[in-house]
Parts: sequence; C-alpha cells; structure tokens
Amino acid sequence: MRGRTVRLVARRLAHAVNDPEVLIIGAGPAGLTAATYLGRFRRRTVVMDAGTPRACWIPISHNMPGFPAGITGADILKRMREQAEDYGAVIRPGRVESLVHDGEGFIAQVEGRSIRARAILLATGVVDHHPDLPGVERAVQKALVRICPICDGYEATGKAVAVIGDSDKGAREAAFMRTYSDRVTLIHIGPADALTRRDELDRLGVELVLAPLESIDIEQDRVTALSYGGQSRTFDLVYSALGTSPNAELAQGLKARLASDGRLEVDLHQATSVPGLYAAGDVVRGLNQIAVATAEAAVAATDIHNRLRRIDGLTVAD
Repeated sequence: MRGRTVRLVARRLAHAVNDPEVLIIGAGPAGLTAATYLGRFRRRTVVMDAGTPRACWIPISHNMPGFPAGITGADILKRMREQAEDYGAVIRPGRVESLVHDGEGFIAQVEGRSIRARAILLATGVVDHHPDLPGVERAVQKALVRICPICDGYEATGKAVAVIGDSDKGAREAAFMRTYSDRVTLIHIGPADALTRRDELDRLGVELVLAPLESIDIEQDRVTALSYGGQSRTFDLVYSALGTSPNAELAQGLKARLASDGRLEVDLHQATSVPGLYAAGDVVRGLNQIAVATAEAAVAATDIHNRLRRIDGLTVAD
C-alpha cells in the first residue's frame, strides 16, 4: 500500500512539473509566498529556482514582522520553502531562458526543456550594484556593507556611517541616514556633475568626499579602513547607494510595459500589461521590502486563481 501511495505522489508531482497551471519564476520571498497561496488554492504550481535569491544575503533582519529577536535571510527562505512544499508546490532548480505565448498560456524554455503553463508569475527581483572592491561580498555578509537603509538603518543609530554613491541617489540615501546619526559621510565616486545636491548635503550636516574608492578592509565588527584618494577612514557601517538592475528580460521578451527605471508596471492585482503574466517583489516598481513582496505575491496569487476560475466558467456573475 505504501509503495502505491509513493507512486501516486510521484505521478502527481510529474504532472505538476510537466503541465503546471502556474509557473512561478523566482524562489525568493515573493515567489515562495505565491506558491503557498496557489497550493492552498489547489493549483498545480511549479517554482523555478535559479539560485541565490537576494534575501539570502541578509545576515539578520529585525524588521521582519513576527520575529522581534531577528531572523536570517536563509531562515526566512527555508521556512517559506517548506511551507510552499507542504501545500504541494514543486520547487525545481533551473533558469528560465525565454517565455513565449502559446494560445491563452505560455511556454517557458528551461535549460533545453519546455514547460507549458496557463499563467506566469515573475518574482525575479533585482541585482544590486556593489562597489567594485576586493572583499566587499564578505563585508555584505557580515552586515558591514549594507544595501537597504529602510531595512536596517535603525541599527546605525549614533554610528559613523559612510554612504557610497555615484549620483543623487547617494545624496538622498545619505540624507535618509541622518534620521539615525549625525556622523554621515557621502563618498561620491561618480562624475562630479552627477551630484547636484551639494548645498542640501551641507545644510543637513553630511560630509561630502569626492574621490574614487581604492579598498575596503574589515576586521571583526568594523570597517577598519575605507580608502579613497590616498586617504583612509574608519567607519562602523557602509551603505552602498549604487542602485540595482531589475531582472525583467523575460517580460521584455513578451513586450510587457516597463516603468522608467526598467521595473515592471502592474495594476492593483499585480497583473502586467500582458494577459496572464503577473509580477511581484523587487522586479515591480515600489518599495524593496520582504513584507511588501509577500503582500504583492498574495494579491497576485489570488488574482491568478480567480482569473483561471473565470476562464473555466467556475464563477458566478456579479
């Protein structure tokens, strides 16, 4: 009897993988949340995991609702993954290389294989532009170089903070950090004319340094040397304000409408301009936060389910 049950489960999993109703591209917080919702809606769902979602870089988060003592990015993803799989979502490694329309659905090419789906959710996120310095990845992992002042600016309270920027985005982030510290330095590494807010920085008490970065040294819990223009300074924390690039190429291939910053435009239900194509999380224009990504994913998953119900004639007219 047990062997028969195992075979039935294996057949159901194979059916879900080869013919899912919904294909989720991206296994970060948005993708995994949507997978849980769709599993609970009893939809056959496959999540394609290209590896290393942005959330895995989080050393510890103190603004994740429900975890007052903090939680690591790895633990967040582990819990979300287990929950999605508990409700039948199939999570597979692999990178989706292209998407094309197929009647009312889509065909995804995944490393030489084709997967058909009735609806697609893009949860592909963004790529951070880290400073081009030796050791910067280790510094990010130790939370000494940070990328999200909204997430963890509170932990910079009263500390010596450096912000690395190459445009007015750096000036805006340095101004934001004045919420927490009166020792904020903006190190502008871009062209001089890319920074137009110098007077405002002076008014806010932000020190401005115009110089290329040379190296970053870390020791235990401090950035012991941030070198630029032949000088060297010590800071408690360094924030990178060099921006991000959205992973929106798949949507571009379907001619989905993009915002001015290259991220995807969606409606109130997270639907893109392409019918059946949804997006949630950092790839969507808005606030790059896990709480926001999971909320968008819940909205998207619910609308996907209801859209398929309408197509199948399983709704009652308003």
